[in-house]
Amino acid sequence: MNAKLIAASLVLSLASTGVAYAKPSCLKGAAAGAVGGHFLGKHHVLGAAVGCAVGHHMSKKQEREQAQAQARANAQAQADANARAQNGQAPAARR
Repeated sequence: MNAKLIAASLVLSLASTGVAYAKPSCLKGAAAGAVGGHFLGKHHVLGAAVGCAVGHHMSKKQEREQAQAQARANAQAQADANARAQNGQAPAARR
């Protein structure tokens, strides 16, 4: 009975969040939040909703950090290529 209630509340919470949050990060967070909420006084629906939001936030944060790291790497490669061109050196071979 409890397992069915948890599963139903998880499905309802995911359905109510919309398509934008239906990502693996949201699903992982919702599952963890539902279990945590269940053990903290039968608040599995609230736990699933909060877990989904936190999972989505952490995923976006990681994507942003990866994009910044890629931009820094591209800027450094461009700066190195410009320095070689000014010094008259041949461009580095691509891998």
